[in-house]
Amino acid sequence: MFNPTEMIRVKSFGGEYLAVWHGRSRRKPTGGINHALRARMKRKYEMGREFVPPINDPTAEKEERKVVEGRSNIIKVRIRKVLFANVANPKTGEVKKVKILSVENNPANRHFSRIGVVTRGAVVKTELGLARVTSRPNQDGVVNAVLLE
Repeated sequence: MFNPTEMIRVKSFGGEYLAVWHGRSRRKPTGGINHALRARMKRKYEMGREFVPPINDPTAEKEERKVVEGRSNIIKVRIRKVLFANVANPKTGEVKKVKILSVENNPANRHFSRIGVVTRGAVVKTELGLARVTSRPNQDGVVNAVLLE
């Protein structure tokens, strides 16, 4: 079976997943060594995490969430399987929890709409019509959207 998260992850030669590091490279654009960074070690605050996208899976029975601890005791709720969205109607001002049918467009990455990845700014097709996602599902653990039609 096709697993869309495998398409996004990067594997090393040994089969293990690579560590994510957001620090500066010790190499210059020419390929030489930057001697100012040579003696410096990696810092804890430069550490990153692997991106595992929140996917709209209509075949799933329920939504999946994962609690992740960040630095300075910040708790983030990551959503893995997305089924529902809180859609606000700007004309009437009411908010309804509706089922997400599909991902129509995602400006973050052109392949995300084909895979079904829901990120901020994505246009999703719901039971009420098209809606634009306004929350960050990987940070908040919930999908909030505004009705477009």
